[in-house]
Amino acid sequence: MLEGIFGNKTAEKVLLHIFHYGESHASAIAKDFETALNPIIQQLNRFELAGVLVSKEMGRSRIYSFNPKSPLQKPVKDLIEIAYESISISERQKMFKTRRRPRRKGKPVE
Repeated sequence: MLEGIFGNKTAEKVLLHIFHYGESHASAIAKDFETALNPIIQQLNRFELAGVLVSKEMGRSRIYSFNPKSPLQKPVKDLIEIAYESISISERQKMFKTRRRPRRKGKPVE
């Protein structure tokens, strides 16, 4: 859906992933979408140069999130939210299968 607006499928994947998790790093996006790392990094750099995303170093990783100071943040996030909400819950679970929080102690694995 967003591919036509942002120009390519990688841009759509990057934005949906960061929208879903709030922040992410390139290898997590590549792993969730089972795609090559290099196009993901290139797209993250494009969005950062455009001011849509910002990054910070955490250890050896670079974590990306939406730029709260950008005037484009709200319109871009609104657009992504429309696309995100149009994806069924079962499809979202397939797309974003990586668990980001630790499992509660004693909780059974399903």
